[in-house]
Amino acid sequence: MQHPAVPDLAHTTTRPVHWLATAAALAAVVAGSAFLQPDPATAAQSGPEAHTRAAAGAPAPAPAPDPASVDFPLDCGPVKSVVKKKATGDLDGDGRAETVAVVHCRAGSGTPPDGVYVITRPKAGEPRVVATLVDPKDRMNVTDFAVRDGAITATLLGYSSLDVPRCCPDRKDAAKWRWKDGAFARTAPAEAHSV
Repeated sequence: MQHPAVPDLAHTTTRPVHWLATAAALAAVVAGSAFLQPDPATAAQSGPEAHTRAAAGAPAPAPAPDPASVDFPLDCGPVKSVVKKKATGDLDGDGRAETVAVVHCRAGSGTPPDGVYVITRPKAGEPRVVATLVDPKDRMNVTDFAVRDGAITATLLGYSSLDVPRCCPDRKDAAKWRWKDGAFARTAPAEAHSV
């Protein structure tokens, strides 16, 4: 075994004073970070429209309607309806956001069919359903649901016959709706294909 030519250095052995100095330095850093917080973030737009509205004293647009405050045209019997998914966006170009909700009846088991509804908030009054894009009577389930650039897109899963078990859809259809001439028009092909 070879012995070092230099004696043990002071920093190679820890003592309580070293731990106290480290703890004091760490406490100073934590305390300093509490005073040096960044400004709170805001979600305000910085574009010209935001400045024009603020300068004109116009109120901010109303929030999108909440689907929890709407009665859907869905007969669930003794159980309640469930909002499976929701998305918002200005679908008709009026400057107010609409909400699109995918809704089904609460089920203890199985896969209940979905309905897709468009909800709007009139200038006066409560939010209400203004369009049914997918009726639960069509026995479809909705996946890949989104609202982008004024369009509603979804993938619809369905069944080719009553013999197909309800757990395992065998039809898949890409759907897209857009506001056109006062109504929601389906712009994606309506042909379903097997999965």
